[in-house]
Amino acid sequence: MLMSGFASFVGLLFLAMLVLAAVALVMAALARPDAYVAADKKTKNFWLILLGAAVLVNLIGIPGLGLMLQIAGLIATIVFFVDVRPALKQVTGGGGRRGGSSSDGPYGPYNGGR
Repeated sequence: MLMSGFASFVGLLFLAMLVLAAVALVMAALARPDAYVAADKKTKNFWLILLGAAVLVNLIGIPGLGLMLQIAGLIATIVFFVDVRPALKQVTGGGGRRGGSSSDGPYGPYNGGR
């Protein structure tokens, strides 16, 4: 009984890894190619190949070496979400800012301690 619960947890974990990689792949495909170069984040093709491989490895589930490849794909997906995507949004102006100046912090304008 306990083993089936663990197996379903692992299955959900692998499904989450697949969904995250697929979402990252779609987001990478929708970004402009010149934004990657402007943000100094490799090229669009590099990220499409890397994230596509992550999706493929998660779909196929290669026994043996597969877990290491899935973890590598998860790391690439996380790097895309926390480093590449914010840089692309900043370059393309899609940062979601609601006005204000470049010196505004999270709690309002920064006035230099005045």
